[in-house]
Amino acid sequence: IDTHAALSCTPGLLKMPRRGALPLRTLVVLLQLALVPSQLAGCLLNPCLEVIANKTFRCTGLNISGVPAEVPNTTQNLDLSFSNLKSLGSNYFSPVPELQLLDLTRCHLHTIEDNSFKDLSKLSTLILTANSLQYLGTAAFYGLTSLKKLVLVETNLTSLTDLPIGHLHTLNELNLGHNNIASLKLPKYFSNLTSLRHLSFTSNKITYISKGDLDAFREVNRINLTLVLSLNNIKYIEPGSFAKIHLGELVLKSSFEDFNGMCTSLQGLTGLHVNRLIVGEFNDRQRLVDFQRGLLSGLCHVQMQEFVLISFREFEDNTDTLFNCIGNVSSIRLVDLRLEEVSEVPVLSQVKHLECKKCKFKEVPAVKLSLFKELRVLRITKSKHLNTFHQKFWGLSNLEVIDLSENRLSFTSCCSPQFRECPNLKHLNLSFNSDISMTGDFINVKNLLYLDLQHTKLFGPGSYPVFLSLQKLIYLDISYTRTHVKSQCTFCGLNSLKVLKMAGNSFENNKLANNFKNLSHLHTLDISNCKLVQVDQSTFDALSELKELNISNNKLLIFDPVVYKPLQALTALDFSNNQLSVLLDSALEILPDSLVLLDISQNLFECSCVNLNFLKWIKEKQELLQNKELMICHTPAYMKNVNLSSFYLSSCQLKASTVTSSVIMLLAAAVFLFLIYKYYFQLYYSLVLLSGCKHSAERGDTYDAFVIHSSKDQEWVMRELVEPLEGGKPPFQFCLYYRDFLPGVPIVTNIIQEGFLSSRNVIAVISTDFLESKWCSFEFDIAQSWQLVEGKAGIIMIVLEEVNKALLRQRLGLSRYLRRNTYLEWKNKEISRHIFWRQLTGVLLEGGKP
Repeated sequence: IDTHAALSCTPGLLKMPRRGALPLRTLVVLLQLALVPSQLAGCLLNPCLEVIANKTFRCTGLNISGVPAEVPNTTQNLDLSFSNLKSLGSNYFSPVPELQLLDLTRCHLHTIEDNSFKDLSKLSTLILTANSLQYLGTAAFYGLTSLKKLVLVETNLTSLTDLPIGHLHTLNELNLGHNNIASLKLPKYFSNLTSLRHLSFTSNKITYISKGDLDAFREVNRINLTLVLSLNNIKYIEPGSFAKIHLGELVLKSSFEDFNGMCTSLQGLTGLHVNRLIVGEFNDRQRLVDFQRGLLSGLCHVQMQEFVLISFREFEDNTDTLFNCIGNVSSIRLVDLRLEEVSEVPVLSQVKHLECKKCKFKEVPAVKLSLFKELRVLRITKSKHLNTFHQKFWGLSNLEVIDLSENRLSFTSCCSPQFRECPNLKHLNLSFNSDISMTGDFINVKNLLYLDLQHTKLFGPGSYPVFLSLQKLIYLDISYTRTHVKSQCTFCGLNSLKVLKMAGNSFENNKLANNFKNLSHLHTLDISNCKLVQVDQSTFDALSELKELNISNNKLLIFDPVVYKPLQALTALDFSNNQLSVLLDSALEILPDSLVLLDISQNLFECSCVNLNFLKWIKEKQELLQNKELMICHTPAYMKNVNLSSFYLSSCQLKASTVTSSVIMLLAAAVFLFLIYKYYFQLYYSLVLLSGCKHSAERGDTYDAFVIHSSKDQEWVMRELVEPLEGGKPPFQFCLYYRDFLPGVPIVTNIIQEGFLSSRNVIAVISTDFLESKWCSFEFDIAQSWQLVEGKAGIIMIVLEEVNKALLRQRLGLSRYLRRNTYLEWKNKEISRHIFWRQLTGVLLEGGKP
């Protein structure tokens, strides 16, 4: 049973069961509730969520008549949205005098009485969205001496006259959107709102703007004010209404019902001074679809710095009037227009900044755009139809920035031919296009400082030095361009380069060689996700000024100190997502003191005491390390997925003397166990031998002889030894391991007890197989030892004729024994066999009972 779940404030928890026996789950839950009544009471009586301790509370959907009692007086942000407040009385928020933000969205408010916010002198944001306000006291907003933002969206306002805000001198933003305000007539108190920077009448019912409606703005300089009149239904703006008005921005998106209304209304803007004028449509609220001739003629007498035209779907064939009245504007932005061609450009155009975003060009209109002689910045972006670049830019001596990113351009011979007489071009952005072939010709743009080609398939870079003439370039981005670096001179010529980004590409043999030897001024290098498996020792020798290195998402196994030691100016290093197991002490020592950011997360770390210094260093460098939550152990298995910071260092911190003695004891134990393993049988026999020395008088005479032989000689033993002698006269009795050893008894015990202790003699049948058998050697060694204990010769040696003499000489103990003692030699001849049995019988009879 989940106790936390049982105590959660879910409504379903307290539902009564049907008649009959209570379910087991319900009984358990009720028992828990009975055991922890204080927790349940706290859950039911404390419906506010404490987002930030003692400062931010969310108390939504409550049926209350005041500030919840559990909200402390230190609260700075309070969300009471979707509650059932209905009305606010005097000093309503006195329990929370430190409030800075108050959200009363959809609280069913209809009345705000005088001094309701009197105690909130620090409140900066008040949100009253979606309350149908019917009564506002004349002093409703008194006390809000620090208020900067007031949101009265969807509050059923119909007029500005009775809105009691004239005393809010600190107000920066007033949002009156989605109300029923029909007139833009600004009451005189607006002249007191000297701090106002944003005034929104979005989606009201303003249809006419008359002369004098904005007089309150004439009394105070409003050059920083944004006036939003979007989503109204303006039919007419009386000429002179905006004369001598100075605004920071005027927004007229989806503000006109038809072409005529827009055309005449724009003429009413005559005399307006505005930094930015935004005209057009919202994508989802389009009223005007077609751009027609003369639509912008009313703007000829408006002084503006920037003009923005948004969302017109269709253009007439003749669009020559597009720039007629805006040719002297410094900056023009054309957004989401189905414009296929550039209109005729006015003579002596003063446009310095031109942007075409989401237009419908199929080819870069370089010829027409070259008529904007003062052009400094040109951006044509996000056009899914733009795929060719055949036309040339001519004579744009002031042009500094060209941005053709996020199109579908595909062209060859980049980049000098496209920019004739553009000597001051410094920024060129061709990123996020289809494919570009580079020839290395940058003669017309040799003053480039920034070149961005990322995410565009490139042909040329990597095979030969295409950037050779860009001696002044300081920024180059060729990330994810499918560049495969084969030549070590790929970046030759880029002697001033400070930033090189080439993530997502590849190098020959997946190895970094001396590719950056001439980039001595490089500050930032990104070679992440390049499939690297090796970095040569001299790779970074020339990069003494490098400050940021990103070599993440590769397959590097080690962090070689020799490789990275030259980077002594480094401040940020990203080595994440490689296959590093540890940073060795030598690597930690060469990390520069200037380093402030280090990311080694998502590597294959080994968390063992062998790497104690590294794990200790991890704990000491928490401020330096990034993404610490992703630094987890990979091995050993019992530590897998454990965070490196959680490794228990004390488990490895033993005293040196303890470690030394433990090592010595372990070595001694290992040697002891090895000796026991190697000489097990000898040790065991020694114990038995000692025992035999004490009880030698008790030696039995069950057998005449114990026969030692190889299992491979068993047939000879039975046919030539056992059968003739055990069946002869007198009969002899031999002890044979396969016949006379007791089952279930260790073999060594059988050899000693049943073999030597129960036999008067020992017969050793020496053959080539005998010499190669470890068991036979062991039994013969025991026999010699036993002979020494008994003090008599009790071993009868029988040497078979096929014995390998060289192998016999290798067995020193056996060879010496044969040289010192007489032995019987078996030959497979009748007379030799007869002599052999007579000699063996005589020896056995001599060793009979005393």
